[in-house]
Amino acid sequence: MSENDITIIEPLRGPLDGSCRVPGDKSISHRAILFSAMAEGTTRVSGVLDSNDVRSSIQAVRQLGAEVNLTKAIDGSLEGGITGWGAKGPSQPDGPIDCGNSGTTARLLMGVVAPWDIRVTITGDESLVTRPMRRITAPLMKMGVNFEPAGRETLPLTVVGDRNLHPIDYDAPMSSAQLKTAVILAGLYAKGTTTVTEPSPSRNHTELMLPEYGADTTAGYRTASVNGPCQLKACEVSVPGDPSSASFLVCAAVLKRGSNIQIENVSLNPARTGFVRTLERMGANIDTRITGYAGKEAYGIISAAYSPNLAGCEIPAQHIASEIDEIPVLAMVAAHARGITVFRGVGELKVKESNRLAAVVDVLGQIGVDAWDEGDDLFIQGQPGLRLEPGLVFDSRKDHRLAMTWSILGLCGSVPVGIRDFDAVKVSFPTFRAQFEELVKE
Repeated sequence: MSENDITIIEPLRGPLDGSCRVPGDKSISHRAILFSAMAEGTTRVSGVLDSNDVRSSIQAVRQLGAEVNLTKAIDGSLEGGITGWGAKGPSQPDGPIDCGNSGTTARLLMGVVAPWDIRVTITGDESLVTRPMRRITAPLMKMGVNFEPAGRETLPLTVVGDRNLHPIDYDAPMSSAQLKTAVILAGLYAKGTTTVTEPSPSRNHTELMLPEYGADTTAGYRTASVNGPCQLKACEVSVPGDPSSASFLVCAAVLKRGSNIQIENVSLNPARTGFVRTLERMGANIDTRITGYAGKEAYGIISAAYSPNLAGCEIPAQHIASEIDEIPVLAMVAAHARGITVFRGVGELKVKESNRLAAVVDVLGQIGVDAWDEGDDLFIQGQPGLRLEPGLVFDSRKDHRLAMTWSILGLCGSVPVGIRDFDAVKVSFPTFRAQFEELVKE
């Protein structure tokens, strides 16, 4: 199946049909691990995504003194107990904390360790050490945290914690759930109210989850705040399915003739389902239905079916934060739509695990679709009835979302495609191929 790191993705043998569940939400899984490690007592967690990124968070909190006892559930998720360090604080780790490829682990960890008298060196793999960290260090320094070496904007960085952090009212220059979370976590131990205001809404899992641990937070349209000092307390956390993972199945169903699927128990947090609204605007047959709540997090069913009359549309910059991780796969759908699709303000794609903006433009060019970027905007001239030439090979750039995105071209097309470094999918969706195989109706 794989030769010289190139994996061949064969077209689906038939349409996608039936119901399924996707692995646990990656963003919520990270937070469940980190918040539970900070809490007093033992938190029971279930549905946690078992992926390389989440395991980076697990290893990080273990190095800081938390006890993590998780086992594999029948569905492949992780469940069990996490005993936190509570009021005594994290332990001084005996060496650097390697976050692997996980930007979430690295950035949130800065806020976790900031209020304690310890020095923690944070590093990562060859991709993570190139990603920008100034967005996190700048507000934390305003609270009293020091970073070494001074002025450095990428990992490795050493966080020099301080027990006397002061609250801030921070106007963030960008919409970033990781920035917001790092500041809020540090603000838990500052005396007073810490507030982050963003130019547009970002994921709000942190401000929705922390009250389950006893924190006094508010979650506004573009603001989040926490009143400190506050000590988190153990609770129970159930992680719903990941909408970012679900988006690949949804987009495949929209493109594959005869498909009709339902994805159950998936997070329907509005800050995460921007891709659904974009597909609706393109004319896709898609619907959502809330079936319950885990704490304040809504979950439910996403239904999607083959959509032969897709049309291009324009996505304004203020909506991008709710679908930033799904832009590459949405671009593949736009490649099959009539007319031009415009994604405004997607510059953040340039500093993900790879330069996803450049990658999307390159691959669309490979398959004969006109696509270009102007500043931070992405333009795609769709081609209804698009067919691929045999023998195409796409480079994932060791980026999990690109590996899955390029796979959609092979799965929903008429010829196999090759993907270099396909194993990157293990970062967030290890069962990616199996999930598709289970839904194929021959």
